Amino acid sequence: MSATESTAVPLLDLRAQFITIQDEIREALDDVLESQRFILGPEVQALEAEISAYSNCAYGVGVSSGSDAPLIALMALDIEPGDEIITTPYTFFATAGVIHRLKAKPVFVDIEPETFNIDSQQIEKAITPNTKVILPVHLYGQCAEMEAIMEVAKAYKIAVVE
Repeated sequence: MSATESTAVPLLDLRAQFITIQDEIREALDDVLESQRFILGPEVQALEAEISAYSNCAYGVGVSSGSDAPLIALMALDIEPGDEIITTPYTFFATAGVIHRLKAKPVFVDIEPETFNIDSQQIEKAITPNTKVILPVHLYGQCAEMEAIMEVAKAYKIAVVE
């Protein structure tokens, strides 16, 4: 194989996923386009209700991006300058970016080489009196080991934002 040939392995085939639901997606998009309600319309309210029910929690909140989601969650937890947030270094830069934006300190815990997710067995060693949140990131369709993460968080009374 020459140096110009690609050997990339697709990690997520969004097109294959889209093909199975494209009619439903196009109908939903057409409904929004026809109503011209792009912000806080009935579709957003319906989505928030579905998220709340699915997550078995009191509220679901739609946000503008995957970057705003952890930012809003950390703001709701009253993260202050100097607070430490344990997270993974193997993620989109917005993970550390939102922590920095709140003037908190990201504390990176290494990943598991098999899943690329945060190594739940190393989290406890990173906890200090300033640790306020554990922020795992799920990657490539594989969830971080949430049971182990939640056990550590409960033992130390630390919030978890997924």
